[in-house]
Amino acid sequence: MECFHCKGKMLRSHAPFSADRNGYHISWESIPAWVCSQCGEALFEENEVSHIQKALEQIDRETMSLTSKIA
Repeated sequence: MECFHCKGKMLRSHAPFSADRNGYHISWESIPAWVCSQCGEALFEENEVSHIQKALEQIDRETMSLTSKIA
């Protein structure tokens, strides 16, 4: 597989992922991904993206629950 950014070789490895949203910051240090051996760009496959989205949706619900109790 070729990197979209620099055309380097993508290798199966792990990469960090972080998100700032809805009043919180979350980060994972090691998500399975394709990582460019040249520039370090990460590409997450559909399965990992789906898991990340589900986790963020759950955290959104929990965050909403917490903040609605304050108002």
